[in-house]
Amino acid sequence: MAKKKREDPQKPPALWKDTFADLMNLLLCFFVLLFSMSTVDAQKFEQVAASFSQSFSIFSGGAQAIGDGILVSAGMSQLNELDEYINSTGKAAENDETPKDLKETQELEEAVEQIEQAKLEESEELAEKIDEAVREQNLEGVVDIEFTSQYVQLTLQGSLLFDSGSTELKEQSLPVLDQIGVMLERYAESTIEIEGHTDNVPMSGAKYSNNDELSGGRSLSVFNYLMGHTNLDPSMVKHSGRGEYVPIADNSTPEGRALNRRVEIRIYNSLSSY
Repeated sequence: MAKKKREDPQKPPALWKDTFADLMNLLLCFFVLLFSMSTVDAQKFEQVAASFSQSFSIFSGGAQAIGDGILVSAGMSQLNELDEYINSTGKAAENDETPKDLKETQELEEAVEQIEQAKLEESEELAEKIDEAVREQNLEGVVDIEFTSQYVQLTLQGSLLFDSGSTELKEQSLPVLDQIGVMLERYAESTIEIEGHTDNVPMSGAKYSNNDELSGGRSLSVFNYLMGHTNLDPSMVKHSGRGEYVPIADNSTPEGRALNRRVEIRIYNSLSSY
């Protein structure tokens, strides 16, 4: 005869109490977390705390944890009240922050504008000094001067410096570079950049296979000459070739191509980010 399973003579434990205790702990942790992330109004907090104390007795010891069948209704009521409170404090915080953020943005924009204006004024002052030196050396028409908030730019035409397809400096260009070297020593307080530019006519039968190599070789020739005839710090002078990619005139005309064949020397001001 098959044996029957013996029943446990002990009374089953009330497992729901453990579940309920865990739920209460989780709710308490959840509420504490929400309050820690919000701006708490003391008066409202006391009201909510008093209400919780009356319904759940979680803020003062010795009271009964559950009322007579009112757990669900009281709990939902308190959750609704807490939700309204958090929403109200969150909206208040948001309303308080919006004007503050706007003010900070405006202050930042004003600061950027002031810095940009200061950089532009410094470049303009530097350009005036160099322009005066150019006039004193009778270099008007040989050196063009422009400036931005970052730098003052001296532009030399390629026909003055080089023969067609060559990177060797012409003899008549050397006195001009000597005078420019003196200006750089006197006025440059930051980075100097030398850029070579060409027109868009393809190279043929020359030492250099393309305009990129030609423009880079020309900027290097100017760099080497200045390093050999001035006391400029080589670590503060950069050189690069830009080829045909940054034209300043129309390459479809001889006059435009002549303007595009050039060397630019940029003197960055002390406030520039370069």
